[in-house]
Amino acid sequence: MAECKKEHGEGGKGCFVDSVIHVDVKDYYGKTLKKTSDLKSNACLAPSQPIPAFILKALKKIHPEVTAKYYGCGLVVPECLEGCRLLDLGSGSGRDCYMLSQLVGEKGHVTGIDMTEDQLEVARKYVDHHTQEFGYEKPNVDFVQGYIEALEEAVLKENSFDIIISNCVVNLSPDKRKVLSDAYRVLKDGGELYFSDVYSSSKLSDEIKNHKVLWGECLGGALWWEDLVRLAQEVGFSPPRLVTANVITVDNKELEAILVDYKFVSATYRLFKIPKISNKGSLVIYNGNITGFEESLEFDAQYTFKVDEVVEVDGEVASILSHSRFAEEFTLQPPGVPAGCTVRKPKVGTVNPFELVLQLGSATVSSATGGCCGAESSCCK
Repeated sequence: MAECKKEHGEGGKGCFVDSVIHVDVKDYYGKTLKKTSDLKSNACLAPSQPIPAFILKALKKIHPEVTAKYYGCGLVVPECLEGCRLLDLGSGSGRDCYMLSQLVGEKGHVTGIDMTEDQLEVARKYVDHHTQEFGYEKPNVDFVQGYIEALEEAVLKENSFDIIISNCVVNLSPDKRKVLSDAYRVLKDGGELYFSDVYSSSKLSDEIKNHKVLWGECLGGALWWEDLVRLAQEVGFSPPRLVTANVITVDNKELEAILVDYKFVSATYRLFKIPKISNKGSLVIYNGNITGFEESLEFDAQYTFKVDEVVEVDGEVASILSHSRFAEEFTLQPPGVPAGCTVRKPKVGTVNPFELVLQLGSATVSSATGGCCGAESSCCK
């Protein structure tokens, strides 16, 4: 899943060279790691959470070599994907791309971008295999070599994607702000960045940041979670919505001795490219038309929407639901409780993944991993 920044050279715009971190990460994910079991910590391993049947079915159709070279830290599957154009930042061996290509359907499209030649070689090797396996007339997946901080140089156009996903990759980049700003640029209005990554409990020391193995293991480049919240809004996204949080245990004495008191979590956030909110709340009703979520939709750690239940949401969430691909999935009405109507109040929300874990008194906070719309209604137009 190695993906990192192209740094600006002295030649000006368009002049990019590999940074030291890029070279180290390429070597780690292209040469040092040959299979998942080569990892020296559990930071880049997916937590053992139940996986919906329709996703398991999609995963089983993926070639074993592609799966063997997968190094993600979670299963990143947003809801309502049918017909969408989707970009996977740091697509690595292509496992997530091939899974998602089945969920967006033949009319949708998935692009994977990665800087590591060895990983891309595996991904591209099986394009025709999966096209045949999925019963498609032509491929709906392609892979681009490039850097997640330089999407324009990779010829990924502005306002061209409905959804961007990323799975344990942003931490490998030395320029997180550029990653977020480039993602914002290529998203369509109403688009979403839905991503899982590793976050630290405080700013990391230079010793940890400069440790090659810790960086390759997704820990040395982990953002302090407060920096993620700040950077996301500075580049234009709506305030981050926290979906899940899982405590990371390193289980490696040598690395633990270096990390000392630093704590880490794997967390999933959703960021939307929507107009600035008006701060007016709303009453919303989920229509239940998203396949796999006919009874309820767990939108994030704060909001779970049950079919036909009236829920009070704040202005931020109201803006997201009315300006994104979810607009047709909800009925919104102004604040004010109609006579005889029961309105459910939301639970207290947080963007702090460490706080979320403590609130629920568990090392793991899980939610549905997402799904796609049925054939009758495409989520992405």
